Amino acid sequence: GIFMVLINKSDSILTFYSLGEILGEGTHGEVRRATKIATREEFAVKIISKQSMDEEELAALSNEIHILSEVDHPNIIRLIEAYETDEELYIVLELMKGGELFDRIIDKEYFSENEAKEVILPIFDAVNYCHELNIIHRDLKPENLLYESSDDGSLIKISDFGIARYIPTSTLASTAC
Repeated sequence: GIFMVLINKSDSILTFYSLGEILGEGTHGEVRRATKIATREEFAVKIISKQSMDEEELAALSNEIHILSEVDHPNIIRLIEAYETDEELYIVLELMKGGELFDRIIDKEYFSENEAKEVILPIFDAVNYCHELNIIHRDLKPENLLYESSDDGSLIKISDFGIARYIPTSTLASTAC
């Protein structure tokens, strides 16, 4: 495989997790609820069909896993671990139970200045943290900002580093999005 050391290729994910219901579906796979057998902790697992991806998409996925394994910030979704078989890649992430900022905007219709500040300041902090590591996300939008829970004061986190890039300090970000 083209993936880093962090990926477990010798064990089956089913040795450690039981897979639950589908939380979402995408072009190359699905996201399921997963329960760690040893601790009963719940996670989200992205199950990706490698056959459905071309070289470029596999490289982007590898890049996303690499970036997520490097970052550690309270407002960035946490990569737990990953498993790889010949056919599939399993990416275990923390489970975000509160949905997307996009849906909150639709449901709420109005955010006071203070509410907007509470949403955006932690995101600015996370973006700044990424920039200090020379990482640019390149796909920040309300659909990629997830809440930890449905509570009003829930933590919000950046997800989907699929098109994120490392950029050399000397380079201005000039790649077209």
